[in-house]
Amino acid sequence: MQETTTKKSKTIKKKKPTKKKSKGLGDTIAKVTKATGIDKAVKFIAGEDCGCDERKEKLNKLFPYNKPECLNENEYNFLKEFYRIDRNTVTYKEQLQLIAISNRVLHTKLEPSSCSSCIKSLMNKIKTLFNNYEIKP
Repeated sequence: MQETTTKKSKTIKKKKPTKKKSKGLGDTIAKVTKATGIDKAVKFIAGEDCGCDERKEKLNKLFPYNKPECLNENEYNFLKEFYRIDRNTVTYKEQLQLIAISNRVLHTKLEPSSCSSCIKSLMNKIKTLFNNYEIKP
């Protein structure tokens, strides 16, 4: 909703502040403590570096709000074959397929990379998803 104020034939529009969507539990707790004034009291007592930002990020990682989508049949079959053997290497084509699955299912925005630790991290995330996946009839 926008407010309009008229001042000597000029119209000034005030934009409504946009609320940032919470990524996880940490963001929600931060919003509640800000709304109640608890955050100011804690910073007054504990100082500016009270550890709140680190706790917020940790809680966001432990309890994220974005829920994964379900794997489709093609994705499931690809991952079943892909993880059938223990791997140390990934072809470019396989990397593209893993990225496509991650971007759709986990709502990420990944792009191909030559960084081996990034690829390994991607493989581990997708493997965790795959290992916890059940096909329901």
